[in-house]
Amino acid sequence: MTDSQTNPLPPLNIVVLAGGESAEREISLQSGETVSQVLSSRGHQVKTVDPSLVDLDEYDWSNCDVVFIALHGTYGEDGTIQSTLDRLGVPYSGCDAATSKLAFSKSASKERFIQHNVSTPSYVLIHESDNAQRIEQHARSMGYPLVVKPDAQGSSLGVSIVQTPEELPQALARCFHYDSFGILESAIKGTEWTVSVVDGQTLPLIQIQTPHEFFDYEAKYHEDSTQYLFEFELPTNVIQSIIKTGVNACEALGTTGIVRVDLLLDRFQQPWVLEVNTIPGFTDHSLVPKAAAKAGIDFGELCERALAECLTKAAQKPHN
Repeated sequence: MTDSQTNPLPPLNIVVLAGGESAEREISLQSGETVSQVLSSRGHQVKTVDPSLVDLDEYDWSNCDVVFIALHGTYGEDGTIQSTLDRLGVPYSGCDAATSKLAFSKSASKERFIQHNVSTPSYVLIHESDNAQRIEQHARSMGYPLVVKPDAQGSSLGVSIVQTPEELPQALARCFHYDSFGILESAIKGTEWTVSVVDGQTLPLIQIQTPHEFFDYEAKYHEDSTQYLFEFELPTNVIQSIIKTGVNACEALGTTGIVRVDLLLDRFQQPWVLEVNTIPGFTDHSLVPKAAAKAGIDFGELCERALAECLTKAAQKPHN
């Protein structure tokens, strides 16, 4: 991203939505607190509202210019809160309800990736009511190792890499703890990468290195040994291929605002998209702020960009 400076926003009345009742509540509260502090420091009037404690239909929105959504996981990323705010006529950061719902479902987003020729690991959609033998049959036909994931969940919660058939039942139990639907996904052995996209422009690419088997919840939030690299010993065309695949994934889903694409690079230097996060973490140690800082964009400017984009869209909407 070459344009590292934008005009600061005039003072606004901002509501930051954080918390909620999802399994990612703890991370959401951290994101919300960080965003609230930095927006307040830039001269805005900021209120943090937790939808699990406040009825948004009863809330007085008359003095709110815009909402910054820092709700991760179910309700925040699946289109529910976006639909509520649309009904209330309140502008908000990030993707619209339909795109959020699409991106939050791994199976639905994979189908869209396949339609748009975006490389993504092959998968089978499963349900907790499925016959165990049928799931085992799917797993055998895919081959081990494979990955078991909840269909709609974030922060790698409920995700397992399954090396043998004996490990499958425990992985399924973990998956179905978080969602009634899950996916069996072909395991791609390779390095982990993330592409951050802000209003269609990419931030510097990050390679993630962790001593864990994969970039799981502990590695994301509690592990000091996780490394985030901006320098790579890779040919330029491979780096460009990772970035282009990330951008193509965003275009396939129709995302707007600030999103993060998680990918794997296999031993043949082929990138594979795992998922697109429409509300990435916004703590000071999160990946998108790290990439923004590398591009010379401070945290406050990043947050304002998220709001400027949605305010522009809101101003362009026809008024009845």
